[in-house]
Amino acid sequence: MKAHDTPQAGAYAVEKSDAEWRARLEPDQYAVTRHAATERAFTGKYWNHWADGSYRCVCCDALLFDAGTKFDAGCGWPSFSEAVEAGRVERITDRSHGMVRVEVRCQQCGAHLGHVFDDGPAPTGERFCINSAAIDFTPRG
Repeated sequence: MKAHDTPQAGAYAVEKSDAEWRARLEPDQYAVTRHAATERAFTGKYWNHWADGSYRCVCCDALLFDAGTKFDAGCGWPSFSEAVEAGRVERITDRSHGMVRVEVRCQQCGAHLGHVFDDGPAPTGERFCINSAAIDFTPRG
């Protein structure tokens, strides 16, 4: 599957019709998660958010990232060095906009989250650059 293609029916554990996603999500959340839009840098609610807790998929509530792996990448989007565990996010080659990148989606519902790059901190060396509109925060405790 190419990046930004609509996932085929049966590809994810959580599936809804386009009308159901549109009714459930805010317009910016829908555009980002269902149509791979990107919010402007330094505008999302979590780019400069440092509370302790976890980040979940805005579409299906799947646990994706822990605040302990969040770092300031200076890029204007929430950045994490790793997902909470392998298999929580899927990686798809994205050849859009004349570039080759790696898109990341929620493994449970196929929501577009952002991209992952190889310029993050040790020990993973990865930077999951995630749209705030794709995630919700849950405080620890």
